[in-house]
Amino acid sequence: MMGDLSPSWDSDDEFEKFIRRMNPPRVVIDNESCANATVVRVDSANKYGILLEVVQVLTDLNLITKKAYISSDGGWFMDVFNVTDRDGKKIREESKLDEIGNYIRKSLGADSAFVPSCRRSVGVAPSSDYTVIELTGTDRPGLLSEVSAVLTSLKCNVVNAEVWTHNTRAASVMQVTDEETGLAIIDPERLSRIKELLCNVLKGNNITRGAKTAVSMGVTHTDRRLHQMMFADRDYERSDKDTANESHRPNVTVVNWFDKDYSVVTIRCKDRPKLLFDTVCTLTDMQYVVFHGNVDAEGPEAYQEYYIRHIDGSPVNSEAERQRVIQCLEAAIERRVSEGLKLELCTSDRVGLLSDVTRIFRENGLTVIRAEVSTQGGKAINTFYVRDAAGNSVDAKTLEAIRQAIGLTVLQVKGHMDQSESPPQDSPTRFLFGGLFKSKSLYNFGLVRPYS
Repeated sequence: MMGDLSPSWDSDDEFEKFIRRMNPPRVVIDNESCANATVVRVDSANKYGILLEVVQVLTDLNLITKKAYISSDGGWFMDVFNVTDRDGKKIREESKLDEIGNYIRKSLGADSAFVPSCRRSVGVAPSSDYTVIELTGTDRPGLLSEVSAVLTSLKCNVVNAEVWTHNTRAASVMQVTDEETGLAIIDPERLSRIKELLCNVLKGNNITRGAKTAVSMGVTHTDRRLHQMMFADRDYERSDKDTANESHRPNVTVVNWFDKDYSVVTIRCKDRPKLLFDTVCTLTDMQYVVFHGNVDAEGPEAYQEYYIRHIDGSPVNSEAERQRVIQCLEAAIERRVSEGLKLELCTSDRVGLLSDVTRIFRENGLTVIRAEVSTQGGKAINTFYVRDAAGNSVDAKTLEAIRQAIGLTVLQVKGHMDQSESPPQDSPTRFLFGGLFKSKSLYNFGLVRPYS
């Protein structure tokens, strides 16, 4: 039964830690009560941002939430999550089950360093391994190529990066190291030079919207940070020209339940990985508290329902605020949707690799709409979602031109090139790249397949 008690978020931090030590979180994992999912039950003393903490842990462990029941009225948090692995199967391995419970307990414990606010250094911990560069600006074809070229010229090696684009805006979090030492860049003058040159690239010829760069030595949760950066950059704002695309947007509604002083948010859209994280992250960063909720993602369409109030205890109390909540949630859902051709690259890492690959894309008229760049054990594992400069799907002639530029040796094409139609699961489109340049055939690319 829903109550009217709002938790007090302004209590003394030491008192909150004391309460959490006296009432440690309880995590129960059950593989018996549900036929097709592992059930994770979490009971804990309540605090602001606790729902996002749990969802973030489940997401980081590559778990898919099929159902969720949320209840956090008053001083206690009681949530149930039905989760599967990426293949839609129950979690059977004992080590994985233990890992889930331990991570959640650690995240919710009294000594948790989780910071729910929207400050710039969310979740940042000192690191000497790499320097974090944050970029926001106006998106345009070839932008990632230009940024990568600047970093290469400044003797910076990109070891990890994530790039999002949405509504003409672009944001990226990059982890870079010094080319010579392989460690973080700490020289203040050099960091200032990097910021200045990257800001010039991001500004381009745009005089109506600004660009921002920031550097830090630390570890941050990249997805959270990207959401915050794009929210601060107001990528959710739409022009009158955008009304033509309304039919393709997520269905988000916000209505007030006056008897209980809640605002009820409902979301209906195509399901995808990390959808729950994206919506809960956005509500938290907008300083709303989810008191109750229901999530169902067992079919192709996801349904989410949240009973929320602002952190000050009030529901959504104006039409302008209601529209802002709707637009921000739509943006949060759309940022991670990639409708372009998906290219996966796996090769030996080297300085300038990202610059070389994105330059080839740019020279062949492709624009990167989202990218994930990582380095593991000396291997570069990169994923790019690309379209042509006009925003259309990539045609066969362009792919052939890329093949000629890169030195493609093995090519298999199956399924439809039109990204509006997902190819059959047993018939993916694949491209095996052999050799970035004819003179450097030792660089073997992995595979390329369309996003579905």
